[in-house]
Amino acid sequence: MPEYSSALKAFVVLMKANKTLEEVIKKDISNYGMRTSDFTVLEALYHKGRQTIREITEAVLIQTGSITYVIDKLEKRELLQRSACKDDRRAVYIQLTPKGEQLMEEIFPKHQQVIEEIFSDITEEEKETVINVLKTVGKKGEMML
Repeated sequence: MPEYSSALKAFVVLMKANKTLEEVIKKDISNYGMRTSDFTVLEALYHKGRQTIREITEAVLIQTGSITYVIDKLEKRELLQRSACKDDRRAVYIQLTPKGEQLMEEIFPKHQQVIEEIFSDITEEEKETVINVLKTVGKKGEMML
């Protein structure tokens, strides 16, 4: 049986960690009666303010067709609203409503605490190393697309 290279081991460990983290985050977000896609759209608007649909799509990595469905659902729940762009009639801005802002102010700190707990046994230096390594891997992957 061939031996794993360190690159292959790193890949397998990364993918397993990613799967576990996705499940933890999905579980946490479900506590707020949301799906991950709902939360990521609200979170992008909460931190970045008013965005176009294209900007949200790029920020949250959800396909364009799906993003419209997510935005429609959140708009029906009165958590966000659409507004026309005065400079470009083709563009539509999306922003949190006061109700959406209030919800995120309530739940985001709890969500952040879950993430902080995941990384609590890792030093600041190790976190910086993880960030830098993953950026390098991501950039290399993008170059291969």
